[in-house]
This record gives sequence, C-alpha cells and structure tokens, in this order.
Amino acid sequence: MNSSSRADVKAFFDPETWTFTYVVYVGKKSPCVVIDSVLNYDPKSGRASTRSADEVIGFIQNEQLQLDRILETHAHADHLTAAPYIQSKLGGKIVIGERITNVQNVFKDVFNLGEQFAVDGSQFDHLLKDGESLPFGALSLKALYVPGHTPACMAYEIGDALFVGDTIFMPDVGTARCDFPGGSAQSLYRSIQKVLSYPDETKLYMCHDYPPEDRAAAYCTTVGEEKRFNIHVNAGISEEQFVQMRNKRDATLDMPNLILPSIQVNIRAGHLPEPEANGKSYLKIPLNTL
Repeated sequence: MNSSSRADVKAFFDPETWTFTYVVYVGKKSPCVVIDSVLNYDPKSGRASTRSADEVIGFIQNEQLQLDRILETHAHADHLTAAPYIQSKLGGKIVIGERITNVQNVFKDVFNLGEQFAVDGSQFDHLLKDGESLPFGALSLKALYVPGHTPACMAYEIGDALFVGDTIFMPDVGTARCDFPGGSAQSLYRSIQKVLSYPDETKLYMCHDYPPEDRAAAYCTTVGEEKRFNIHVNAGISEEQFVQMRNKRDATLDMPNLILPSIQVNIRAGHLPEPEANGKSYLKIPLNTL
C-alpha cells in the first residue's frame, strides 16, 4: 500500500439512508476528495434538499481545502448523489468506475430513457480504470475494481486505507446484496478476497452501516477484523458457502426505498432529468419491472 502520506478522513453520516460520506485530505488548505455524497430526497413529496451536502461543503470551506474530485464507488440504489451540487459550489471533477456504462445500458431499458440518454459514461467527468492512480496533493488514489454488489463497483485505496463502498460491511453486519441487475454473489466473494488480501492493519471505510440495536452506526474497521469476525465472509467461509448464503438471503429482501429515484439520478452522475415543457423535471416509475 501507498502509506507515504497518512490521510486525514472526515466522515459525515446521513441517518435517513445510513450512508457515510468522506472528505479525504492532509491538513488545512490541502487538496481533497469527496467520496459518496448524499442528496437528501423525500419520496413522499418528490422534494430534494441539500442538508447533508451542505455539511460537507461547510467543512471543506472551513478547512480551506481545494476540492479535486467527487468520487462515487458505484451507482447507488439507496440514496441520490449530491455530486453536481457540490461541484457547483466547490468545483472538482465527478468520477466513477468505467463500467458504469454497463449499468447505464441496463437501466436505460428499464426506464425507457430513449436515444437521447447516452450510455458512454459521458455524464461523468472521468471514468476510472481498474488499477488507475490519481494524485491529489500529497496523496494518491488507486482504483480497485470490486464487482458483485453491482457490475461496476470500485474501491479506492488512499494511503493506508480502502474506501470499499458496498463491497463489505462492518463485521457484525456482513455483506451487501447481489440481486440487482448484473450483480453476482460469486463476483462479490472474489472482490472481497481482493480487499482481504491487504495487510491486516489496513483500514476499511464503509459506505453504509446497518447496526444492531446494541451499538451506534460505525464506519471504519480493518482487514484483520473482517477476516476474523465478519458474519458472512470471514476466513472460514468458502466461496460455495458464501454464494449459497447470499443468494438465499437476497431472495427474501425488499427493494430499497429509494431505488427508483436513485438509479435514474445516479446513472446521470447526479444530474436531474432535463426539464419538460413546463420547466419541471420528472422521474419515471416502471410498473411490474423490478
């Protein structure tokens, strides 16, 4: 791992979606990145707000950081990204893994988005390849392709840490579902083995936590802790055992509350659909599809 510069990590928690957003930097006035931002969305009214994103923006401004990139680990199905809003306030490039094009192709058909919707990832400012590195200030980010939860998931190695998205959860929560289009329990198991091949002391930063009642939400653990204690995929669990468990569990799960608005917005890099003739933007609800 590249541990020549220790990163400072500031975590922000959105309790409505159990999501953690991170600002990664090295001291005041340094370049920084934001990972997995949240746009607050009320599905009952269709109203979006920027409460969570404004906390992130306020911190960056207070620390006098320069925003270099706004990173997505994947096209989330449980919250909307605030990347364009943050970009409008602070600049920076919006970045995701290059296989977002696979997800765009699938959901272009699901939502019947028409020929005007590009499936080449051009809504994003940069598409990362597996193993690609991006420097920012004293730090460097390395992209790690970790499919399974979706076919386009990425983790980001920065310093002595990995920001794992939904590849793995806290040890007492386990792992993420794999039943979305293009997901694969077998792929997820193999991706997790990539993560667990890092040194035991490597820090792992979660995108979500769904804690049991006896603890508060947490966002950081280590490779060693996961190998010893993860309830789904510790060192004693074989690929066959994991795949059987994950597929059986996924068959019992409801769809996420925000999957329909989230996917439509997130495959557009967080941009809302173009306004119609009345000046308003609309999202679609496909019937009897998902």
